[in-house]
Amino acid sequence: MSGDTRRSTTRVAGFEDAELDFQLLRQLGSVAYGGASVGETLAVAEQIRGGKGWTEAFAELAERQVADADRHAESGHRISARQRYLHAANSFRAAEYFAPYGTQRHVELGLASRAAFGSAMQQDPVHLEELWLPWRGQRLPGYWLSAARSDAPTLLATSGFDGTLEESYFQVGVEGLQRGWNLMLICGPGQMDTARTEPDTHFVPDTESWITPWIDVAVTRPGVDPRRLALLGISFGGYFASRAAAHESRIAALVANSPVFDLHAYMVSFVAGVSGDPEEVLRPEDDFGLADIDGIPDREMPPTIKEMSRSLIRRFGQTTFLETFAHLRQFTVDPGRIHCPSLGLVGTGEGQEPLRQYDEFRRRVGGSAEGRVFSPQDGADTHCQLGNLTLSNAVMYDWLDKTIG
Repeated sequence: MSGDTRRSTTRVAGFEDAELDFQLLRQLGSVAYGGASVGETLAVAEQIRGGKGWTEAFAELAERQVADADRHAESGHRISARQRYLHAANSFRAAEYFAPYGTQRHVELGLASRAAFGSAMQQDPVHLEELWLPWRGQRLPGYWLSAARSDAPTLLATSGFDGTLEESYFQVGVEGLQRGWNLMLICGPGQMDTARTEPDTHFVPDTESWITPWIDVAVTRPGVDPRRLALLGISFGGYFASRAAAHESRIAALVANSPVFDLHAYMVSFVAGVSGDPEEVLRPEDDFGLADIDGIPDREMPPTIKEMSRSLIRRFGQTTFLETFAHLRQFTVDPGRIHCPSLGLVGTGEGQEPLRQYDEFRRRVGGSAEGRVFSPQDGADTHCQLGNLTLSNAVMYDWLDKTIG
């Protein structure tokens, strides 16, 4: 007897690098709503541990998934095709994440994710409509997804620094449709989806300047009840949504996942674990711009930090690193100006600053406020509860149904 009978050659293993491990969990978490398969994701992780680049490995997986979906579609197997196109859309998103921001490869992967998502929706009876909002010479992308019921409430959802419209579909869209909500997935300047077609786009502090026009679009749609509009901000979108709610009275309920009202403090705490507060660590003569980054020795600034710095400067529309952090001081919200019912969500694993802003948000909002702090025992202590999206959605949608549903 050969004695080689076994259960599997696949092993459940992550990465020593915390960021890689989080991104792996991010992909695995989407399995709950059809964004990936466990086996394929773990197989790609094994390739990456073996030396293949993250972007290359996930892009190759996405191409295989598209080819598989095409074969199903050509054979008339619409459900199978839809599932594989959705997997491909999210695999392209994962590949896009680590591609250098603004490069041709980065844009190609983002557009491929959008195309695969569109192909999936063509196989689906759910009504999907692509939206484009003119804004200050740019076109901001969005999606409209209609509920089956005629009296549905509407949730507008925006992601953050690196999330995408397609990812938002997995995070909150599928569940929302199952619960009978209309979904408008929206994007603003500086966000990943906008950057795919607007290379010079950058974040702005006055997020009400673009969320208000999106609300204008929503309330003109047939069957939309303007008294039952909720706004969700995911990740950095917690700032976008909170800022808009402080200026826009038509928002009947706000969900901030997580609440961010001081983006400067939030971002300083994020980078402090790598290099300390930039405005304290760097002297003015040590400041650097985009043209300087490639000339900095890797021993002084590792390649991953170089790419993070390059992306940060570009996406906030500044010229140097210190100017970027000075500019972040403009990104503030007065929670006392938020008068609609609010729900804050945060995980214990996100760190002290997000937890501080969550606590202060709940104390200072001008209207009623509820919240949930997710723990490791919940399997949801990660940023945006990516490890347990079903629990996160249960908390959010139950509250929304109670509040305006």
